Amino acid sequence: MRRRHFVTGLAGVTAGLGLGAVPQAATAVGASARQRLGRTAQGWQQAAVPPGAEAARLLKAAAAGPDCAWAVGEQARNGSAPGRPLAVHWDGAAWSHTDLTHLGFAGAVVEVAGTSPEAAWAIGGDTGDGSGHLLRWDGATWQDADFPGRGDAGTSLSAVTVADDGRAWAAGVHDGRARLLHWDGRVWRWLPPLPEGTAALWNVHLAPDGSVWVSRDAIARWDHRSWTVLPVPAGIRLTVTGLLPVAPDDAWAVGAAFGPGGPPGKPPSVVLARWNGTEWLSDREALPFTVGALHSIVGDARGRPALISGWDFWDGTRTHYLRRSGDGWTGERGPLAEGLTPMMTDLATVPGTDTVWAVGTTTRYSTQPPAQLRIERYG
Repeated sequence: MRRRHFVTGLAGVTAGLGLGAVPQAATAVGASARQRLGRTAQGWQQAAVPPGAEAARLLKAAAAGPDCAWAVGEQARNGSAPGRPLAVHWDGAAWSHTDLTHLGFAGAVVEVAGTSPEAAWAIGGDTGDGSGHLLRWDGATWQDADFPGRGDAGTSLSAVTVADDGRAWAAGVHDGRARLLHWDGRVWRWLPPLPEGTAALWNVHLAPDGSVWVSRDAIARWDHRSWTVLPVPAGIRLTVTGLLPVAPDDAWAVGAAFGPGGPPGKPPSVVLARWNGTEWLSDREALPFTVGALHSIVGDARGRPALISGWDFWDGTRTHYLRRSGDGWTGERGPLAEGLTPMMTDLATVPGTDTVWAVGTTTRYSTQPPAQLRIERYG
């Protein structure tokens, strides 16, 4: 089965569709118009973002509490020309840029995870030499951290997750094999590789039982002794962009399936599948929309599925969220984005609250001007 990978559900969906780019005149919105955008009936509102370069996108977000959150991505990218890494921080009152110039690499920060103001990690990728950066938050900015194999050919990092006690796991490749890099609070060390050859990993998540799940070309669970490799959901040219493990026999996967091909501009279909311990079962038939893509899924305080961010092909002027309701999903629209086509690629719940951050870009074509950062907030 051939799959098309796109960076956190953003680049591949938009570039792969072949849809015509939105003219700049149609996508530009003045500051006064942005300020007028208010809450929707469901409680979503647009958050103010710090000004920055065009061709900007936020890829991932994490929150440690009401007064501390992070979002990371890339700015000033133009087609194949690499952009500049980007990180913004929420201090309880406003989002502001975090200086990354001292890191000295071009590309993007592709992942962030943190549970306290002093325990956060991020992953950066240098498009110049292909090297990976493991970044640690020191309470004010991001600093490069050393790890085994740093700078070596055949070693790369792509995702990271952090436990409440400060332990962390980064997904990547070492010695040409997909595996996890584990932080025990003192040192990083590589864990045994997946038994599935050189399968690439993209997402890494902690389950309520403490197991660590990874996904992209393979879906697997590490129980701190051995790997269990799961089948992937069925679909033609399917990409899993988000994963929510609940228990060994209960997990949710979201993404998009592009089908067997077709004319330029053909949109994908959404993917929502649930693992029952034996197989993946599709849960998309009763969704409010099925043409487009789903990007991120987060759980409630008990780890049960709660909210999904998505892109509705037929309603591109708002983000389309899906909220778990009973045994089904109900749709919620984000705030109206006048003249824009927002795409929110990640969700971050704020511990101890009902607040959720959603991050992304103002237009599906995030690698070209005039795309700007976009952040939406529930609660």
